[in-house]
Amino acid sequence: MDKETKMMILCLLVAALSGPVFSEEWKASVVKNLETLVSSCVVVPCSFSHPKEQLPTSRLRGIWHRSDKRDERIYYEDSTQVLESFRGRTRLLGKLGQNNCTLEITEIKDHDNGPFCFRIELARTETDTSTVDKFSFVDDCVTLIMLPEPPKPKVINPKEAVQDHPHTLICSVTHTCPSHRPELTWSRGTAGDVTEIHREIHRGLWEAQSILTFTPGVTDDHSQITCKALFHGHKASSTTLTLYVKRIENYNHIIIPAAVGIGTAVIFAGVCIFMVKKYKRRIAELQNQDGSMWNRLSRLSRRNPKRDVCNLDDLPKPVKSKSCANQKTSKPRFPSPKSQPKSYNNTEDLDDGDDYINTADLNVYGNV
Repeated sequence: MDKETKMMILCLLVAALSGPVFSEEWKASVVKNLETLVSSCVVVPCSFSHPKEQLPTSRLRGIWHRSDKRDERIYYEDSTQVLESFRGRTRLLGKLGQNNCTLEITEIKDHDNGPFCFRIELARTETDTSTVDKFSFVDDCVTLIMLPEPPKPKVINPKEAVQDHPHTLICSVTHTCPSHRPELTWSRGTAGDVTEIHREIHRGLWEAQSILTFTPGVTDDHSQITCKALFHGHKASSTTLTLYVKRIENYNHIIIPAAVGIGTAVIFAGVCIFMVKKYKRRIAELQNQDGSMWNRLSRLSRRNPKRDVCNLDDLPKPVKSKSCANQKTSKPRFPSPKSQPKSYNNTEDLDDGDDYINTADLNVYGNV
């Protein structure tokens, strides 16, 4: 075996041994499966590593192609080499110099299933575009799962709503397109403070979140609150929540009528007591007036007893008996027999008005 043949065999052996080593050092990390909303967009997270020193983006060429057909490119910096059905719908979001090969696809069609794989090419220099290294990561490809309808947002009511106390509702929806995240809106409009949060749940799956803070009132009890999610591509979905508001214990509806009733009863009782006292005082005044009148009449009758006695001497005899028969004879007031002598002189004159009474009738005590 000559010298040239030995050198050729040695080179082939080194190439055979070093080839797998170098190929294993170029690695890519791609999400295997992603749910994708038809007519919306999707972002495929992708990263790669290589054994060389830090390479500038200008020396790297990124390509996305179908897994079974490398010449059917869905992305390349030269759009003329991209399939017409994907032309203008794909772009790289990451920088290849930072080992980021993330891909965005917009206006998803129901046949954009994939799988799609990433390929990296290394140019000799920044000016020499010819490539010396080419690596296709056919073992790390992504498959898109088509969703004809958007997912519904999830509305969370973390605690019981209480009247006149701040309350919080949380609306969230998952998606796979962080470059065009869905918009979340509430049916209450601006009646409350809204805080938006966007976070990655795990690689390739994102969550948009809207937190509504408001103060519910009595009218909000059993009210309907809706959260709407509008996705890129104008597809929308919504979820409605029935809000139950716990009312604060308020006894005003009992206290106020009771107070009004008690106040009315007190006023009515006061008026009644006042009127009773007034009428009692009036009755007492009338009784006093009647007593004084009778007293005056009694005194007058005592002062003029002759007016009640018939004057028999001045009347004719036939008239005496008739006129005095129907009239009661008032007995004049006489001194008590205990204070005066018991013997009387029948012939003695009693008073200047004796002409009205016969002396034979003076024996009134004997008749009694």
